[in-house]
Amino acid sequence: MKNHVLVGKNGSGTVFFTNCNMKCKYCQNYEISQMQKGKEVSIKHLAQIFINLQKKGAHNINLVTPTSYVYQIIEALDIAKKDGLTIPIIYNTNGYEKKETIDLLKGYIDVYLPDLKYYSNNIAKKYSNVENYFEKATISIKRMYEQVGKAKFNKQRLIEKGVIIRHLVLPNHILNTKNILKWIKDNMPQDVYISVMAQYFPTYKAKEEILINRKLTKKEYKKIEEYLYSLNLENGYIQELRRT
Repeated sequence: MKNHVLVGKNGSGTVFFTNCNMKCKYCQNYEISQMQKGKEVSIKHLAQIFINLQKKGAHNINLVTPTSYVYQIIEALDIAKKDGLTIPIIYNTNGYEKKETIDLLKGYIDVYLPDLKYYSNNIAKKYSNVENYFEKATISIKRMYEQVGKAKFNKQRLIEKGVIIRHLVLPNHILNTKNILKWIKDNMPQDVYISVMAQYFPTYKAKEEILINRKLTKKEYKKIEEYLYSLNLENGYIQELRRT
């Protein structure tokens, strides 16, 4: 996925939240998401952060792992919008959501950026310590699309509305990725945007897991590229695999 659809010239106004509802062993932001290395702010302060990011020229407000704070975020957005917040709001999530949560966000979120990490719930349990990941994620992603519809971009090719489904390819788990892509092809509207990512790096606890303690190989990623193209997905993006 080319970052310019989110970042553009002035950047995305990214706000990270602690206490992620998943415990991914390979999380690159684990100090924030799992070790609570952040700072507590009031709802009014959060609203002011949104406003300040807009004043600095950010193209959007990018809420990263926001699931645990949905009620507070909604309240902060109400305040910020009264104070002039107009840029798009992005909900940047691991996909492990309840559909009721997505319903609460109707009218507040312009762009949903969900991961669809696992087809196998056994793999989800092993690497992220969650139950029924695939069922919950797919139900919530369908709900997101129903809510905001087809992706829309402005003249600068920045996304302003819609859904982009992301999937990070894990080493030794090519079938997992193929099953995810096939599910998207068979169950989502053909105009949905998909971002297949190659930047996996064995950080945090992943070094202790024999199947994911290395980067992807070119051979593995080539198989995913070929499969993605064979599905003829209308709006599929695939990240370049960079090896040092």
